[in-house]
Amino acid sequence: MPQDAFTLKYVIKELGERLKGGKVSRINQPEKDELTFFIYTANGTVKLEICAHAQNCRLNIGENEKKPPKEAMAFCMLLRKHLQNAEVLGVTQPGFERIAAIEFDCKSDFERARRTLYCEIMGKYSNVILVQDGRILGAMKTATLESGAKRILFTGAAYRLPDPQDKADPTDLAALEEVFGGSEAGADMIALRVKGMSYSTAADIEETFGGHAFAKDVYDYAAGKFFRPCVTYRDGFPDDFKIYCPDERRCKAFASVLDAQSAYYSFLLKKKAFDDKKRRLEHALRSAEKKCEKRLGIILSRLEETRDIEDVKLKGELITANIYAIERGAKQFKAVNYYDENMPEVTIALDERLTPAQNAQKYYKRYAKLKRTLTALDVQKMDTESERAYLESIRCAIERADDIRDFEEAETELAALGLIRAENAPKGKKQEERAPFRKYIFEGFTIIAGRNNMQNERLTKGLSERDIWLHTQKYHSSHVGILSDGREVPESVIKVAAEICAYYSEAREGSKVPVDYAFKKFVKKPSGAKPGFVTYTDYKTALAAPQKHEELACVQ
Repeated sequence: MPQDAFTLKYVIKELGERLKGGKVSRINQPEKDELTFFIYTANGTVKLEICAHAQNCRLNIGENEKKPPKEAMAFCMLLRKHLQNAEVLGVTQPGFERIAAIEFDCKSDFERARRTLYCEIMGKYSNVILVQDGRILGAMKTATLESGAKRILFTGAAYRLPDPQDKADPTDLAALEEVFGGSEAGADMIALRVKGMSYSTAADIEETFGGHAFAKDVYDYAAGKFFRPCVTYRDGFPDDFKIYCPDERRCKAFASVLDAQSAYYSFLLKKKAFDDKKRRLEHALRSAEKKCEKRLGIILSRLEETRDIEDVKLKGELITANIYAIERGAKQFKAVNYYDENMPEVTIALDERLTPAQNAQKYYKRYAKLKRTLTALDVQKMDTESERAYLESIRCAIERADDIRDFEEAETELAALGLIRAENAPKGKKQEERAPFRKYIFEGFTIIAGRNNMQNERLTKGLSERDIWLHTQKYHSSHVGILSDGREVPESVIKVAAEICAYYSEAREGSKVPVDYAFKKFVKKPSGAKPGFVTYTDYKTALAAPQKHEELACVQ
């Protein structure tokens, strides 16, 4: 991301044009290093994002509002005190630094003052500082002499710009020619010796001028002679935003730098939110799966201990059958196993302190205990295997998610299981606020697919008796429905629905996936079953190649 002084020059210019004369209506601080200003202008409300995060530092026009914390942070309260209802006088760039200075005219019943918000977009040194009459009123990140900082940033201290770098000013042709010495330069030298140029921008300059650039080339580039705001793409996904990209084939042009930047960060932040939530859910799920596997291992180990249950019963019966032939005080005796057609001889250990009858009862009691244990373990094993299968179905939904909305009800499921904090899961959502089913139109038929177990359950419940229901055979998958509207569904529609079902399943990587389909009237949910679990009869099976069929999807 070329958040260098060169790129900021254009961002600041466009921000100044868009924000000048606007009034601050609201200020939020959703994250410790991020601010949101809602500024009312003649063309509507503009949402200004100021981020001092080391990786995503920026000044940006945002689209979606983040939920603010329940209690406002101290710096946010300070800004509300001094900048609420203030008018934006302009946005400037001091020198050729990575700094945007937003000037405010602040009026109240008791005073009128001009204050400046310095937004320093400097990677890990990024900061936001409020200044009045050259003195700092407050900073997002403070620094004192005791901390070893080069600049003092605390309330009451004088604000000064960072020390200038010993580099050539790109707007000074003579200075550039002195640095270049009349020869060509590559991206490394431009980034190292020219002020305000990141390596990303320097690489663009190098590419624009065929591999190397002269001083005049850099001067013309910095003067804005090459201007085509765009978002560049790599492997089909946004990779960066730029002032100019020499290769039109790998970029998408925008009307302004702010528009290109907003589009890029919109994708980046959505991806980050998606990845963060997926990581959080997978971590909670992985912990539950480990506990489930450990519990199942213990159950199987105890089941192994009961493997000789029939042998214990046999010995008790053989003692009873031969009770008058056993001498009291014997440590063992041999008896013929008349239950086996080969009639083998069995050696049975005895407790010499007990009578033959008491030894028989000892074996019977052990058999009864093992039988009770076996019955209980069988139930526990079935319940644990059912829980494991349910967790696997949730994992399948999470792994196949395409959009952050796909996580909403999976998050609710994990909260219901006690795997994540309940307050972090969406609660009390009305039906219309929930993420919609995936929806497709093909040959006049509507095909819908669930995103997770709870959606699968609603989808299946909402189908009419003559609608077609689909699910992969022996694999976790989305439930898919074909809305027939009383019509006979052709094989071509069933084929497409089966391909979608196969794509949103554990078997996505397969080539031919068995997909069962039946009329909804043959699909039932057992009483007390987990969300999304059903049984079905009277079905047919189709072999489908997994396909996403984006060309048929309805945008929702």
